[in-house]
Formats: sequence, C-alpha cells, structure tokens
Amino acid sequence: MARWLVASAWPYINYVPHLGTIIGSVLSGDVMARYLRSKGEQVLYVSGSDEHGTPIEVEAIKRGITPRQLTDENHEKVKKLFEAWKISFDNYTRTESPVHVEFVRDFYLKVYRNGYIFTQEEELPYCPNCRRFLPDRFVQGQCPKCGYPEAFGDQCPSCGSPLDPKDLINPRCTICGTTPEIRSTKHWYFDLPRFAEKLKKYVEENPRLPSNARNFSLKLLREGLKPRSLTRDVSWGIPAPFPGAEGKTIYVWMEAVLGYISATIEYWRLKGEEEKWREYWFNGARSIFFIGKDNIPFHVIILPALLMASEEGYELPWTVSSTEFLMFEGKKFSKSQRIGVWIDEALEMFPVDYWRYTLLSIRPEVRDTNFTWELFLEKVNADLNDTLGNFIHRTLTFLCRFFDCKVPPEGELTEADRQMLREVERAKEAYDRLLGEIRIQQAVQTVTELARKANKYFNDRQPWRLAASNREEAATILHVASRVVEALASLLEAFTPTVALEIWRMLKLKPGENLKAGHQVALPKPLFRKVSLKEVEEKAGGGVKVLEEKVTPEDLARLGLKVAKIVEVEEVPGARKLYRIKLDLGGGLIKQTVAGLKTYYRADELLGKLVVVVSNMKPVKLMGLDSEVMILAAEDDGRVAILTPERPVKPGSRIL
Repeated sequence: MARWLVASAWPYINYVPHLGTIIGSVLSGDVMARYLRSKGEQVLYVSGSDEHGTPIEVEAIKRGITPRQLTDENHEKVKKLFEAWKISFDNYTRTESPVHVEFVRDFYLKVYRNGYIFTQEEELPYCPNCRRFLPDRFVQGQCPKCGYPEAFGDQCPSCGSPLDPKDLINPRCTICGTTPEIRSTKHWYFDLPRFAEKLKKYVEENPRLPSNARNFSLKLLREGLKPRSLTRDVSWGIPAPFPGAEGKTIYVWMEAVLGYISATIEYWRLKGEEEKWREYWFNGARSIFFIGKDNIPFHVIILPALLMASEEGYELPWTVSSTEFLMFEGKKFSKSQRIGVWIDEALEMFPVDYWRYTLLSIRPEVRDTNFTWELFLEKVNADLNDTLGNFIHRTLTFLCRFFDCKVPPEGELTEADRQMLREVERAKEAYDRLLGEIRIQQAVQTVTELARKANKYFNDRQPWRLAASNREEAATILHVASRVVEALASLLEAFTPTVALEIWRMLKLKPGENLKAGHQVALPKPLFRKVSLKEVEEKAGGGVKVLEEKVTPEDLARLGLKVAKIVEVEEVPGARKLYRIKLDLGGGLIKQTVAGLKTYYRADELLGKLVVVVSNMKPVKLMGLDSEVMILAAEDDGRVAILTPERPVKPGSRIL
C-alpha cells in the first residue's frame, strides 16, 4: 500500500478565491484525495493560507490594521468556505503557523550551510518619507510595456507582464505617494543554476508530468536558470535566518512551497506522532501537487531544487497536475472589474454539488476553458437533473411502486441486461484508469455517460409495462438498474460527495456496501432541480449572457453538409501540421481544403476515406492555397477523429 501526499497550491488570502482558483488546485486535489482513500490507500491531503507578502501588508496599512489581523479574518473565512465546498483536507493550515515558521527557518539555514545561498547587492526603490525599501506591491507606476498607469512593481494587472520595480515609469510609493529614490541593499539568493542538470534529468525522466508542466520547465532550463532572490526588505513575513540578515524576511514565493512539508509535520505533531511525517516525504512516498499553470516554475523547478539542496533525501514530486486557466465568459477573472464568480458568492446562489460537477466537467486540462452561464445551465439541467437524477429517481420509484421498496432477485438475464452490467464494469475500469492518470474531466464524463446508457436501457426495457404481464422480467430489469444506481453512488462520491451520500441514504447502505436481493431501500427524493435562466439572472445580479437563439433546420441546410471522398492528400511545404486535400463531392465536383490533420493522420490513412464536409463555405487562403470546404472532426482531450458515415454512401450525399 502506497503512501500518498496530495497537496494543492496555497491560496493567497488577500481576498476570497474565485472559481478558477478552486478548480485549478483545491477542488481537483479533493477529487484525487477522495479517490485514493476509496481505494484503501494511505492519503494525507494538505494545503493552507498563503498570508505573507507585500499585497497583504499594503492592504493592511490602507485599512489601518495589522497584517495579522487581516489574515486572521481571511484565513478563518476561507477555511469555512472550503468546508462548505466539501473539501476533505486532513490539514488546512497557514503560513503564520509556528510550525511553518520554525521549519522554513531551519530548512533555509541547512541550505545556507550546504553552500547553496549567497549574498548580492541590489538596487531598489526607497521611499525617504516612509523610510523603507519598496519591493513588489509597495511601488506603483506606469507599465513600460503597455502604458497602464497603475502597474505594480512585480506585475502589470493589465497586460500581465512580470515587472521589476525599477522598470516603472513615474514610480510612486503605494502608501504615501512619494517618488522613490534608488538605493543599494543586500539580499540573499538561492543558487538555482547549480541544480540545472539534475532538474533536467528529473523533468525528462518523469513520465507522469503533464505536457504543459514538462514543456514549460524544459523551456526554462534551455533558456538558463538564474539565482532566485530569497529575501525582501519587508516586516511582514518569516524572519530570514542567515547571519547578518536582521530586518529581512523570506520572499513569500520561496517559503510557501515549503508549506507542504510543514503542513505534514504539523498534522502528525498534533496527532502526537512526531516523526511520522517522514513517511510521506521519504522512502518511496508519492506526492501529487495540484496547481494552475502559472505556478509551474515553483513546483517543477524551485521546489525540487530546494529539496535537492537540503541534501536530506526528500522524494521529489511524483507528479504536478497543472491545469490551464478557467476564463469567465471569455475574460480573466477580475475582482476590481467584477468579472467572475467567487466561491462565497457561488454557494449563495446554488448548491455546492452543482458547482463541483460543473467545474470538474470543464476542468481545463489541455487548454484554457471558458465558464459561461449557458454551460452551467446545461450541466445542471441536462447532466445532473435529466440524466443522473432522472435515472436514479425512476429506478427507486419503480422499486417502491412494484416491489415494496425491495431489490428483487436477479432472474434470467437477456442480452440487453448483460450489456448494461458490462457497461457498469467498463465505466468502473475507465474511471480508475482516468483518475489514475489524473484526467478528472474525462472521468466525470465517464460517469455521466454511464447514466445516459442506463436511461436508454430503462426506456428500452420498459419495466413498468412488464410489471403486470411478466413480473419476473420486470424484477430482473429493476435488479440490474439498482446495481447501476449503486455504482453511480460509488463513482460520484469523489465529484459530488453530498449527492453521493444522499444516494447511499436512499439505498439504506453505507458507502462501499454491496446491494443484495431483498434489501430494503427508502422512498426516493429528487436529487436535483432544474435551474432557469431567470433564476440565474436574479442571483447573478444581472448581466447574464445566455444564448437563447436556437439553430433552425434552415440554418443547418445553409451549411451544405455533405459526404465527400478524399481523392488526393499532399503535404504543404513549410507547414508542420497542414495537408492539401482534394475531395470528390459527387457529380464530378472536386474541391480543395487545407486542413491541420498532419499531427493526427498519415496521408495514406486519409486517402479514400469518406468524410463529412461543410460545402457552402466562403473560400479562404491558407499558406497561399485555396481552402473551399471544411472537414468536420471531433476533438477529445487533444485527440482528433474525423466524422465519417457509418456505412458507405455516394460522395455528394446530403447530411440530414
């Protein structure tokens, strides 16, 4: 039995996390922790509030309170919100924890003594009025790249460019508005380049890293690593332990990544088992880190390098699950511009499992994903209510109506019955495989697809019609359907735990127990309800955009969807992904397209294939070539499959 440390990026608590933050780290980590526990593995799930750094200090000064007062308030609020979101942390702690402070200071002192930390003079803005250096958020000015007038010393909120405080045009102190001077100050640096070769080996030889984490990290390594600043001239943070570093604190980004270790130590210390934390960091322990893609350098490069620098034999991250970004109706989440939904607002609007299911079903695993209210309505109404909820409610309702709420025995199975049971086993196998590969979005889709097939099975077999004429066959159908309900309860637990517990309650079983013939179930209650556009508009405060205009048959006809036969395929010179393809649309009509299929199909695989095309397309030029039609294809998690007719038909046949 393996020991697993599941860790999600520590949310920075200058404000409440939004939907994009929770899906990129905390919610995804919760799914994996719940899944591994269900398999009987030893799992510890940790995270905490990241509460140091200049944004917190600046905000506290503006409010006239101490940074600790601000983070005490925000930490408790965020901790309670995660509990409401059913996040199953074993330890959700904070960077102000005495255990964390002690560990970080001891850790960096060891790295210093091992010879991997050096000092360097640095020129930084200094406010003569406040009598302090101005790192990061303590200085504002005009962005030198896009001209935005309110850029910070570490980043421009408009164009997203990382900045150096000295680069700002017309800089000013965030606190008093004084124009800063440039003065020299000493800082301590971590000698990251010394670990470049070991890091390259780690990244290249870890097959579990997702492509975005691997590719981005290798790019950084090719460009050449630079020493990382370890200290800041701010008071709010962990005091630097190095000789001569009085008045300096550890840079927030360089101490937060060590929080995964200190959170593990703290958990077992509170349990009275002081040394057990080592079982989750040494001797083959496996750690999975859930982060957004902007955190890749700190988890694939810096954290492994720090672990190496300790020279204590820590296990390096087993994998780092790095999602792309979740957008809100095509835009970045922005509190100042009121773009997005924050996790406290979400729970005031709809039940937590509506949100969990929607976010997990669109988890941005391959590319940036867009949250829209139209999509939310579809997920709740079509997937949860009409598919999952409908099947479970119908099955239990008919059990109670025709068999006194008791699971009937399995009779003689028809091929349809056996096929439905095979679908259950296939879904379980796919679920295990996909979650083992941390492909959460597809695992969710697998469960919903099982419910779709179960609804079709139920409709085709019609047990309500057979209850009077062939009671034994009706009993067998409901026995099979009950086993599907049991499977759905088990498979949904990691995604929608509140709903899963309600299904187990209606089945009168404890999670994981097996359903047997003769078992008494409860009268069912609806698990979900439909959500209307009007309700969303009222709860979201207006401004909700949902596509109401539906496609008509006339619209579809204008596309000119037809079957075509590929008669010629050639590579496009100088293009890595493109083919020039000629297609026979029947009646001697030959048209050409330029399609990005080279990554997915060999030329000989395409030649002679029947495909579906949009024939009424306005011709465009690609690489100087005419592209007159468009080939239709389906995309799933980076894989592409061309749409083809089930049986051979003549080129030119219309799609109805």
